[in-house]
Order: sequence, then structure tokens, then C-alpha cells
Amino acid sequence: MYKLLIRPILFWFDPEKVHYFSFGFIRFISKIPFVSSILKSIYEVKDPRLEREVFGLKFKNPVGLAAGFDKDAKCYQELSNFGFGFIEIGTLTPKPQDGNPKKRLFRLKADSAIINRMGFNNGGVDAAVLRLKKNKGVLIGGNIGKNKVTDNENATSDYMICFETLFDYVDYFVVNVSSPNTPNLRALQDKEPLTALLQTLQNKNLTKPKPKPILLKIAPDLSDDQLTDIIDIVNTTQIAGVIATNTTLSREGLHSENKTETGGLSGKPLTKRATEVIRFLSEKSNKSFPIIGVGGIHSAEDAMEKLEAGATLIQLYTGFIYEGPVLVKQINQAILKKS
Repeated sequence: MYKLLIRPILFWFDPEKVHYFSFGFIRFISKIPFVSSILKSIYEVKDPRLEREVFGLKFKNPVGLAAGFDKDAKCYQELSNFGFGFIEIGTLTPKPQDGNPKKRLFRLKADSAIINRMGFNNGGVDAAVLRLKKNKGVLIGGNIGKNKVTDNENATSDYMICFETLFDYVDYFVVNVSSPNTPNLRALQDKEPLTALLQTLQNKNLTKPKPKPILLKIAPDLSDDQLTDIIDIVNTTQIAGVIATNTTLSREGLHSENKTETGGLSGKPLTKRATEVIRFLSEKSNKSFPIIGVGGIHSAEDAMEKLEAGATLIQLYTGFIYEGPVLVKQINQAILKKS
């Protein structure tokens, strides 16, 4: 129904406007008695064999919603009704910011892809916390970044503000230094500044009575040498794991007319590279840390490839938009068949 009827209608309109309309519609229908229960009955797959214990957290299933979809924690409760095992909110910054000028979100229909140059548009971490205080049992990841006006020399302060503000309201943290849409942000992926940033956060984390898992989200455009550095950094700082991968700057093999738009590319063109990065990290590190696999998952087969390459958990974003919520159910069913 989604791909035959709903998606063609939605795809007639501006992607960003559709995103906000869809949020409003999901929140509206979820207030109708029994709708949340009906959605869960349709999309949720309950089975003890799907449960995963990763970095000290218990996930009811390994399929999550990636950051960027619910940036401001406005719809995580309702989105969880579509069968996700966890929801990652953000990227959040200390202060609210509008992000980059519109138009900044583009569908590449011929490639089953999206290009975005949103630029960490969000209402700020304090506003998100007010909504997270109402959480009713959804496992939440908090994806954090820096404000555009903050230079890299002072970036650690921004990440620390987000970390401290969110600490009591999320289950794990994701340090986002890999978005291509904030100027110079990816320079923080270099070994020295990244080690310093993560070590500072981890040192603060370890002063807490119950430290939270900290993960690093990396770009798919890193070289093998840079990925080897990532393994060293994770082992040195003793953070909990890695999310592989964010969007790519590559435009190789695209067919859509708007393929030259600047920004990060997600969707099917990223499938192979994201899996390669997962496999490299898993094999070269001797599986010494968990990996959340994300990038180009548009089918249950794509998800299984990520898991077989070494991912412990997976996340959806563009695949959820193109394939609809039934994809979550299909993946969980495929995992059960393999178990």
C-alpha cells in the first residue's frame, strides 16, 4: 500500500515539506484511540530471539531509526510504533540553528537516493530534553554535534554541553563529526583532534555513577588508513563502538538529473561502500567493538549483508522513506529465519 499509493503521492511534493507533513500526520493519528496499538500489531515483530544486548543495553530488536529523521525528538514515541528496536534523535547542537538555506533536500528517484545539505537544523538540546522527559520506554540514542558558528578549536565545548544536558535522557550517545554539511566538521575526524574530543567526553563519562555508551559516527569516504586510525582511536579512548556510515560525498554511478546537488548522499548508492566499511572495521579490529551498520539498507537482504559483514545492530533512514515501515518488519522476519 505504501509503495503503490502513499509514496507516489508524497513524492509529488517538496521533500522537506513532506517530511514535516508526515511528522504531523503520524503524531495526529497516534492520538486517536487504538491507532498506536494497531500500528504495533501490523509492524512490530516480537520474539526473544530478536533481542540483543549491546554495550550494556538491551534492544528488543536490532533495527533502529537513524539520526536525522527525528532531529528534535518530536516524534520518537510515535515512530517506535512502526517496529523499531531503538530510535536515534539528533543531530542536536547546544544552541538552536536554522541550518543551511532551502532548498536543501533532494530526492534522486532514479537512484533510490537522497541528497541533503540540511546543516544540523534543530531547536537546540534544551528543547529536545523537554520532550525526552516524556519518554515512555523507547530506547533512545542521542546524536550530538557542534553549532556552525563554533570553530573546531572550541568544538569540544559544544559536544560537552550536549553530553551533559542529554545525559539523563538518552541511553547512548553518538558523536557526529562526519556530516558533510557543516563547514570543516569532517576535519575533526583526523586522528589527533578526534582522539582528544572522544577522550574528553569519555573521561567525563567515567565520572558518572552509571556511564553511558559513547559511539562515533564515521563517514564512508575514509581511506583504509583512516579507518585503521579509527580502530586505534576506539581502542585508545575505550568508547563503546562505531556507527558506519554517514552520508557520502561520492556521486559515482548516479543517474538522476539532480545528482550534482551539493550535500551528503544516502540511499542505495551507499549500500556497497557502507558494507565494505563495516567489514573492514570488524575484521581489522578482530570484532573488538560493536558496529551499528547504516547506509543503503532498502531490503531485508541489504540488512542481512550488513549483519554478516560484522554489524551488531542496523539503522534505517532513506530505505525507510523509499520502502515504507514494512521494511522494519521484513528485516526482523529475515533475522528470525536465520536464527
